[in-house]
Amino acid sequence: MDQVRKAGIVLVFVMVLVVGLVSVAPAAIEVEGDTYVGVFDKYLWRGFDLSGSQPVAQGGVDLSAGGFTLSYWSNLQMFNDAGDGYSAGEMNETDLIIDYSFDVNEQVSLSIGNAFYAVEGIDDTNEAYLTVALNTFLSPSLTAYWDWDKAKQSGLFYILSIGHDIELSKQLTLSLSASCGYNQESDFLIGDYNNWHNAEFGVGIDYALTDQLTLSPSFLYSTPISDDAENIAGIDDEMTAGLNITFSF
Repeated sequence: MDQVRKAGIVLVFVMVLVVGLVSVAPAAIEVEGDTYVGVFDKYLWRGFDLSGSQPVAQGGVDLSAGGFTLSYWSNLQMFNDAGDGYSAGEMNETDLIIDYSFDVNEQVSLSIGNAFYAVEGIDDTNEAYLTVALNTFLSPSLTAYWDWDKAKQSGLFYILSIGHDIELSKQLTLSLSASCGYNQESDFLIGDYNNWHNAEFGVGIDYALTDQLTLSPSFLYSTPISDDAENIAGIDDEMTAGLNITFSF
């Protein structure tokens, strides 16, 4: 049954990819993207400290064409993590993401995609996701993630987010964001419970060094928002800060 389910999901993504490529085939396909690298004081993901409070280096590449984006991302442990056994210099996670985004109309945008996680010490897994975004003030969006690969139950995780950019000058932009997550038995990556998970508040600055090069310091604070998140998932108040540099092409 699991193999049939996996095959069905893969078939859906292949069909979406084929339809998208056919729709853009008559016109010249323009490819754009970016590559980036950053250093952070810890690796924080959905409220989990995944680096034992040790600094990490993270980097990736995004390539976009005709509404499709293919992304590669990796995490490098910079110092030994005695708690989880991660060693300094170890590339302990690699993610591959395929995304298709389009505007339904002037107010609504949709994104559908799949994220493949290869993490040292646990089984590889996949999450499909669907995002509905409103093109209005604060850019509200709702994303549903489905761990179709490993979760024993429904494996759903939801993130509701808002954000706003303030242009301080031609070269300087302040970004503010807030989000909250809800877990629905995503028992492989999160925990076997149905309840609110965590809230996150972020602030960042994008400083355009050139037309293609951007320097971005950032800060993120995460806090659990239910007893289940604290007692079952085991998350606590966390914060992380970092510096990222991006080259766009």
